[in-house]
Amino acid sequence: MVCGGFSCSKNCLCALNLLYTLVSLLLIGIAAWGIGFGLISSLRVVGVVIAVGIFLFLIALVGLIGAVKHHQVLLFFYMIILLLVFIVQFSVSCACLALNRDQQGQLLEVGWNNTASARNDLQRNLNCCGFRSYNPNDTCPATCAKVGHKCLPCSPIIGAYAGDVLRFVGGIGLFFSFTEILGVWLTYRYRNQKDPRANPSAFL
Repeated sequence: MVCGGFSCSKNCLCALNLLYTLVSLLLIGIAAWGIGFGLISSLRVVGVVIAVGIFLFLIALVGLIGAVKHHQVLLFFYMIILLLVFIVQFSVSCACLALNRDQQGQLLEVGWNNTASARNDLQRNLNCCGFRSYNPNDTCPATCAKVGHKCLPCSPIIGAYAGDVLRFVGGIGLFFSFTEILGVWLTYRYRNQKDPRANPSAFL
């Protein structure tokens, strides 16, 4: 059967949702691995990653059930949710790619000031203290502070990787945003196709 047919649309939609399922389980697994090995102690960061993974898993589950059963209501809600996710993800991905170095620094400083546990993780893992400067009277979990050595500020160290990380995140986000608009198109087409195994007079 040609790829414009019912079976091909169904198989493509199922394959796309299986991909989303794997990605969601990967996100949950990475968050669990990070907190299990002590790499991340921020419950806020872990919670956000796990929440995104669960949300993606539920979307994939709805799409998979709707595709297998050719369920019109589930496919409709799946299509609408996927379209909204595409709009948000595409906007965030473009913003990540468009940030210049000054804007990256401002964004990092805002995040630094608002996440104490993530800040401690960065200081410990990067062996630095403070964002732009370090006050010896402040508490710092870095090794350099514990042994009495001079500690470098974290801003230059984080800034050296921030551009690459944002470009990577933006690129991955753009890739998945295009798979989401592909999913919207496949769902729209699949909803308007008749199941050849059903009663020809019935429109499922």
